[in-house]
Parts: sequence; structure tokens; C-alpha cells
Amino acid sequence: MRRSIATVCVSGTLDDKITAAAAAGFDGIEIFENDLVVSPWSPAEVRSRCADLGLTIELYQPFRDFEAVPEDLLKANLERAQRKFDVMAALGVDTMLVCSSVHPAAIDDDDLAAAQLSALGDLARDNGMRVAYEALAWGRHVSTWDHSWRIVRRAGHPAVGLCLDSFHVLSREVDPAGIADITPGKIFFVQLADAPHLRMDVLQWSRHHRLFPGQGAFDLPGFTRLALAAGYDGPLSLEVFNDVFRQSDPSRTAVDAMRSLITLEHALPAGRRLPDTPELAGVSFTEFAVDAHSGPELRAALRGLGFAHTGQHRTKPVELWEQRDCRIVLNSAVARPQAAAITAFAVASADPSRSLRRAEALLAPAHPNVREPGEAELAAITAPDGTSIFVTDPGDHWRNDFLPTGAVPPAGTGAGAAGAGLQAVDHLGLAQPFDHFDEAGLFYHSVLGLDHLSTQEYAAPFGLMRSRALTNPGRTVRLALTVALLRRGDWAPAVADPQHVAFTTGDIFATAASLTLPRLPVPANYYADLAARFGLDDEFVQALEQHGILYDRDSSGGSLLHLYTAVLGGRVFFEIVERRAAYDRFGEANAPVRMAAQRHRRLTGS
Repeated sequence: MRRSIATVCVSGTLDDKITAAAAAGFDGIEIFENDLVVSPWSPAEVRSRCADLGLTIELYQPFRDFEAVPEDLLKANLERAQRKFDVMAALGVDTMLVCSSVHPAAIDDDDLAAAQLSALGDLARDNGMRVAYEALAWGRHVSTWDHSWRIVRRAGHPAVGLCLDSFHVLSREVDPAGIADITPGKIFFVQLADAPHLRMDVLQWSRHHRLFPGQGAFDLPGFTRLALAAGYDGPLSLEVFNDVFRQSDPSRTAVDAMRSLITLEHALPAGRRLPDTPELAGVSFTEFAVDAHSGPELRAALRGLGFAHTGQHRTKPVELWEQRDCRIVLNSAVARPQAAAITAFAVASADPSRSLRRAEALLAPAHPNVREPGEAELAAITAPDGTSIFVTDPGDHWRNDFLPTGAVPPAGTGAGAAGAGLQAVDHLGLAQPFDHFDEAGLFYHSVLGLDHLSTQEYAAPFGLMRSRALTNPGRTVRLALTVALLRRGDWAPAVADPQHVAFTTGDIFATAASLTLPRLPVPANYYADLAARFGLDDEFVQALEQHGILYDRDSSGGSLLHLYTAVLGGRVFFEIVERRAAYDRFGEANAPVRMAAQRHRRLTGS
């Protein structure tokens, strides 16, 4: 299957778009008419440029408001079509997309629409072209794929076929199953776009909220299988209208787009296969970059959480802090003062080499770590926000790079033992740049094999936040990606792009009692509301309030008890969680409470 992308998907001039598509490995492009109109290149020069880059031009689009119109308009439309066919001949493209009409003069008459499309087919055939008729989801009279197929079938012209756009098909409540029964050879073109489920005007939904496959809620593999079952053998082409993508670096967007197609193909029976995702045993370590100010603050917090400084790197200013399977690395090799930040984390893979081969196939090649002779060779891939993800073996041989300090890592499970009873990393909370939030979700899903659990939105003290939960099937690696949906102006009292590590405990009350960190000030109003919402008994609520523990319950009856530290080093914090009865979310409902409490602590110191 050839891979194609519409020029409307990416930002820039036509040259920027073509160059980005070729660099990302696409076989062809759809020329969106607006991009050609504003280009200084002639159609012949565009054709030459594409040929030089190894790209074919698969489709010219859109041709609007053609069918089912009065006779005088039909004549003008045919004259307009001839001019476009001349342009297409110079471009070297033989297929034109014709959208179902939204013209106010269009007539609700399938016989008339079919006859006029047949006339257009005659003109196309005479020019060595063909037309792919597409039902716009907001078409005046034709707005569903099955209606467009009835008209194409009635036209009965060899140069007239269908364009099936996944957005237009899946955004309407018409079963797509019948696509598999379309006459072989009559699907001329397939366009792919994902989208979140939204309740809004379908035109605005389409123009502003489309996504690449795997980033939304549509069943793109199922849709594509139906088209292939009908004998479609043309390119799989992306047509995505998205406000963010059309303002972002086109090279980066094109790579994101290609990654989405590679992932989609892996889900198809005849698609190119990726290396399977190896089982992940968990988070091996989380690395914080710290400076002379944030370093002491994080060290004091780790001690207060029961960690021990167990290792010092042989050649670098890097410390290892441990408590059971919780491992934190503090890296002081900071070029200039900055807020503390999670710059890397490591996942333990059952087959590290296969994990890295999969990442490379998904355009995320690994880069080796800078190391001295005899030190562990760790390869890392780079996430969309710049975080390095190391892939380690389950044996944790990377720990041999650290010289023992003599401190023994705590291994207790309760307040009476060494440490604070922390057991392992439950999840990482990583704030994402707004422009790369959807890219990050696809990256972690495709590269690491993490499944999308849910996407939640909540009203935080300083604006609307979105959180996306991802995890592997074994629940050993969990990520919570967050983003502020709108950040404008200079007044931003919230912490910019906060990050955190959450640790598990088997008894959060015992853990809380053993901590030597100051308690985060959770307001009494929260606990009064908690008792009312969940019908909790007074003694339990009082115990929660005593330790600053937050509470959430899911629809299955599972519950989450969790507490937070204050913000440390300007940006990061820690969380401790106890999951009960298979609770599988992240306590998103409590995020505004946590944010307000952390700000109160920053401003008052108490």
C-alpha cells in the first residue's frame, strides 16, 4: 500500500509541505488547491519538484458544488472542470476529488446528480482523468457514504467512482459495514482522518478537530479493512484539518503523520508488520535534572519519603536514591540554573533490542548514552516533549555504573520498618506542550505499546486541563499526560508544566504516618464534600484528613487513596498511591484540589 498525505495536513508553503512529506517517507501527496494557488511555482514545476523528491501526486482537490444544479450552472461547472483538468495534466495527476454540493441552488434529485456526474465523467475520460465523488458530512442533499454510492452506481460511468473519507463516513450515524460490498474498482480513493467524539456542528468538528489515525476515537483499522475488502488497492492517504498541525513545524508533523500510518498498517491483515511490543516489567528509574538550588531540596524530600542515597556514578555527578523498586536518579550536570525536571526515565523490557527495533521502525531511532569504557551501554529514544526514554534489561545491569555509598536501600513495607513502605513506581505524570499532546499519545501507544485508558478534562484553578491515561496490559508502566488547554497572557500563577512520580504503597495510612515531610494543606471543605459525595463514615474521613490523603472511587467500586508533596525545585513533586479493588484511573477529579493546595503552600509556606 502506498502512503500519501494531503498538503492541507501540514503548515507552510507548498515547498515546505512537499519537502516535509518526502523527508518523512511518504510515497505521494494530495495537492490541496489553495496550496497551489498561492505557490510561485507553475503546475509543471510542482510536478518536477515532486518527481525530484520521489513523490507522486495522487489527487487534486477539492472540486466543489458541481452536481444536481440547474442547466446554466452545469455549463459553467463543466467549463470550470476543463480548466482544472488542464492544471491536473500539467501536474501529472489523473484523479480529481469532487465534493457533494453545498450550493444553495443544488436540487435534491439523485437522477439529476447521477446524470451530471456522468457528463463530468465524459469530460474526465476525454482528458485521461477520473473523478472521485465524496459525500461531505454536511452536504446539502448528499451527506452519507451510502447515498454517494447510490448516485455513483446510478451514473454507471467508468471514470466516476467514490472517494471514501473516514471522517465523513464515521462522523455520521450510517453503518459503514456495507462498504465491503461496493463493486470492486469503484472506490477510487481513500482518505484517513481520526477525531475525538464531540457533540458539535459537524463542519466545525471536521475543520478544526481532525487527528491522525490512532490519536482519536474512530475505528480507523475497521474502516480501512472494509475498503480493502471491497478491492481498494490505491494509496492510504491522510487528510487532516487541525488548527495545531497547520501551525506546527511541517517536518515534525509529517513524521507524526507517517508514524500514525505505520501503526495503522500494523493492524491490517495485509499491512507491513512492526516488531511486536515486548513485555515491560516496570519503570527502572526516573532521572531528574537538578541544580545547586533544586538538588538539596529534592534530596531532603527523598529522605523525608524514606529513600536512601545508595550509589554515586563512577564518572558523572549523578546520584542513585532507592527504596525497594523505587529508584530516583539526580543528575547535577546542569549547564545553567533551571527548575528541576524529569529529563529521562527507563523502562525494563523483556527484549530491549526488539523494543529499539520497533522504535526505529516508528521513526524514533535510539541514540546511545555518553559513557566511559566499562559503563553500561544504554540506548534511549526521545519522546515528543524531549524526554529521553532508556530501555533496560530486567536485570538492571545499569546499576553497576554506581559505586555503593554504604547506605542500604530501605526494604520495609510499613511504618515500623526502614523507609516509608514505598514499593514501586505506580505512574509518571508528564505535562506536555500543547502543540504536541496528541503526538505524545500516539508516540507512547505505538512505540511502547501503551493502551489509551481514558481522556479526562477538569476545571483547574487556572484553566481547563486535559489528562490522558496510558498503560501497558500488565499495568507495570503507567503514564498520565497532561496539558493546559489554553494558556494566554503574562499572569500564570500555576506551576508551568508540572511533572511528578507516583509511588505505590500497601498501606497509605502507615506510610503517611512515617513521612517526615510537611503535610500538604488539603482544605477541610474538601473532606466535607468527600463525605457527602461518597457516603463515607466519619472515622474514615477523619483519618484521611489527618494525613492529607485524597480519595476517589470508580464506577466498579474500586478506590484510590493518594497524597502529594509540595512542589519541589520549582516544577516537580511526588505522589503516593494505594489502589484498592482494581481501581484503574489516576484520581483526576482530585487534581484541582492538589493544585490549589500546592499553590497555597508556595504562597504561605504552610
